[in-house]
Amino acid sequence: MNFNDLSPLHKEFLKKQKRRKVVIHLLQIAFLAVFLGAWELATQVGWVDGFIFSSPSRVWNTFVNLFEEGNLFKHVWASTWETILGFAIGTILGMLIAIILWWSDTVKRVFEPYLVVLNSLPKIALGPLIIIWAGTGKSAIVTMAVLISVVITALNMLVGFCQTEQNKILLMQTFQANKAQIFFKLVFPANIPTLLATLKINVGMSWVGTITGEYLVSKEGLGYLIVYGSQVFRLDLVMTCTIVLCMLAGAMYGMVALLEKSVKFD
Repeated sequence: MNFNDLSPLHKEFLKKQKRRKVVIHLLQIAFLAVFLGAWELATQVGWVDGFIFSSPSRVWNTFVNLFEEGNLFKHVWASTWETILGFAIGTILGMLIAIILWWSDTVKRVFEPYLVVLNSLPKIALGPLIIIWAGTGKSAIVTMAVLISVVITALNMLVGFCQTEQNKILLMQTFQANKAQIFFKLVFPANIPTLLATLKINVGMSWVGTITGEYLVSKEGLGYLIVYGSQVFRLDLVMTCTIVLCMLAGAMYGMVALLEKSVKFD
């Protein structure tokens, strides 16, 4: 529908909504600017110890040094690739598990409690076993990212599948629809929003798994730099890597959010 075809009240409502979004974005930018300014000022006047808490200027200098040394993209790419791989494998595997559990009520009743227990288990406790099973390379890091995201995906999608309107399922069954037809024509399309919400969660979970894996065993990546910086008391390096990590996670989350906006729901 063309904007000019809308009623005056509707046009005014849309304008207010647009102004509100602009104001919110400006407030977000202002908050960040005030926070960074207060942080820099506090370290400059000695309210906080710049060695312990770093400062925006020190973080920027460290970032520039990493860039000039050629180490920045090497470590960023290592962590990003591991996270994307863990994110993809964990999401696909979790979806398959959820489908299997939904498909068979008996399988669901048997294995769902184990999923709940695995979800509550701190995955870092499995770190030594993962190193033994998967080795000390990238495979161990990706395995950690997969373990953290796969259970969340399976549980979230299973809940969504099971909450699909039973009346619609019964209606399809009266028309002799089989299990596959019910799933692909009703259950899965109805849970696209659940899948997208799960993807948003998995962004954070995958990064947690990757960085945790790099803490345990890695010779490159942001997690490796954070551990190295803390060991040699280069806290500017730790803070810089943490900020870069936040930016990467935010960018990945933003891509999922854009995907969500592009999907049309009936």
